Amino acid sequence: MTRRLQGRILRSISGFYDVRVDESLIRCRARGILRKEGCSPLTGDLVEITVEQGKGMVEKILPRKNSFIRPAVANVDALVVFAANVNPVTEPYLIDRVAAIAGDQEVPVILCVNKCDLDPARDLVRIYESAGFPVIRTSAETGDGVDGLWETIRGKLVAFTGNSGVGKSSILNRLRPDLCLATGAVSEKLGRGRHTTRHVELYDLGEGTLVADTPGFSSFDTDQMELILKENLQYAFPDFGPLLGQCRFDDCSHRAEPGCAVRRAVEEGRLQPSRYESYLRLYEKASQVNLWELKK
Repeated sequence: MTRRLQGRILRSISGFYDVRVDESLIRCRARGILRKEGCSPLTGDLVEITVEQGKGMVEKILPRKNSFIRPAVANVDALVVFAANVNPVTEPYLIDRVAAIAGDQEVPVILCVNKCDLDPARDLVRIYESAGFPVIRTSAETGDGVDGLWETIRGKLVAFTGNSGVGKSSILNRLRPDLCLATGAVSEKLGRGRHTTRHVELYDLGEGTLVADTPGFSSFDTDQMELILKENLQYAFPDFGPLLGQCRFDDCSHRAEPGCAVRRAVEEGRLQPSRYESYLRLYEKASQVNLWELKK
């Protein structure tokens, strides 16, 4: 007898999809027609499956509220960006690039500043608190701040990203010690961690909380950044929001036009210079996007 069920994909690897249905985990393949229709299943997808003689098949992908190319994950409630000011040091531009990708899909961004036992990263905290992002200070070594992070993500499907070696897996181990995730030692020569995460998997932390641990900033490939139209980039910067519509020209790009409210806010210290510099760099990338590329 064939059973038709609904569940969520917790892991996808080598063409197999582990789908959680209630308390059961069912390994499935996917119908070839899904790929032909250009809609391959992603980790985080809500799906309809059929089960016959113990074998599962993904028949249908239910509507997504968002999806990312790299990492391949869907239906994210929030993106937690990990950063640190020591071994490795996180450049604000990397945070801004990933936050813009998330912002373009209206996915909230939470900044988690880790390794605060070694360096409190006051400048990073100041920049992003001023920009309106929720900022949480943590130490995977001491456990400080981990309870605050838990309260922020509880009941959500979130993705962790950040520099390799910044402590994403270590924090996950703090949140749920029985996971025993491998953590990458940071190379003293390169100042960056060795990649330890090989695929995107949702870890169930309980109380409705699912966390996708991703391979790092590099997983948010610049190809995805270039899928944002330059006209839309301003909306991916939430700290620009109160300023939009106040420029002299309706089509202001906020680069060199006279009467630009964004540039004036930078000059007056109401907008963080690093955020504006990131916008300019990302605008150049977004300028290479053609409408036809978005319709592929």
